[in-house]
Amino acid sequence: MSARKTEQETAVRHPRETPDLFGHRKAETALLSAYRSGRIPHAWLIGGAQGIGKATLAYRMARFVLSHRDPLAPSVQRAESLAVDPSDPVARQVTAGAHGGLLVLERGLNDRGVLRTVITVDETRETISFFGSTAAEDGWRVCIVDTVDELNPNAANALLKVLEEPPQRSLFLLVSHAPARALPTILSRCRKLPLRPLATSDVMRAAAGATEIAADDPALAEAAAAADGSVGRALNLLGGDALKLQQRTAAMLATLPRVDPRELHALGDALGTSDRVALAAFIDGIDRWIGEKLRVDDANANLPRLARLAEVWEKIIRAARDTESYNLERKPLVFSVFSMLAEATR
Repeated sequence: MSARKTEQETAVRHPRETPDLFGHRKAETALLSAYRSGRIPHAWLIGGAQGIGKATLAYRMARFVLSHRDPLAPSVQRAESLAVDPSDPVARQVTAGAHGGLLVLERGLNDRGVLRTVITVDETRETISFFGSTAAEDGWRVCIVDTVDELNPNAANALLKVLEEPPQRSLFLLVSHAPARALPTILSRCRKLPLRPLATSDVMRAAAGATEIAADDPALAEAAAAADGSVGRALNLLGGDALKLQQRTAAMLATLPRVDPRELHALGDALGTSDRVALAAFIDGIDRWIGEKLRVDDANANLPRLARLAEVWEKIIRAARDTESYNLERKPLVFSVFSMLAEATR
């Protein structure tokens, strides 16, 4: 199968459907060692760049714990990884989203059937009843939060209440693209597990495993090389002219704070009106650029610009989510993004 497919043609498996994990052996070993010690911390914050396998690792850990309820059992003590046979009944239930011992907090649909931009407090309060009930099948209860970055303030506080008094045999796996921005009170109750960007070869293998794309497809190799270690980014770059669009965005970012209105119009036209792949490529390019600037400013202790860029990043993410959720025009978003970035970098 060629990697040159449209977004509709290239089906990507959800992390709960992905049994394999690539490039995060150290993090996987940390989780496995903690579990079989019999004294595993009840909450983990799995942090790192978007699309590198954080949620895949979280679901992998959930499957292992739910299918191996006794951490001191010989099978657990002998285990070399968190792998669970996809044919295992627990694995099948997790894949289907039907295991009673697993609760997943993620953005849901509102009353109009539109994907929310945040995880709400009502959704988060499900953890109270979930962890307050008898453990499913007399085993562990696991909660995956994907992502903690998308909790609104009330939802974050509701989650914190459960984290402060965790029931026995409970495990929280919090996924975060920006763990430093999580509530300090949440951070203090979690074991940090940072994941690094993947090697290009691992990006290719993981992308092939998440789709039906051949691992040696030349288009996949080109996208993986430009993905900075992110499987999600590589998959986004495979759609149509997404890679060229991201390169075009990068060229415009390099001229900031100067902005060419003609180029902005052209970029807005290139995003189209409903192409989700193009929008994802544009926002991903912005995210990479801001991330690099934040790292440089942090290293140089440029605190004023660091604060400005962090604030702008939050506004851009919210605007992008609204644009995607409500299928808004892309060109106003392009002008708004570059206007904010030009102001922040002057």
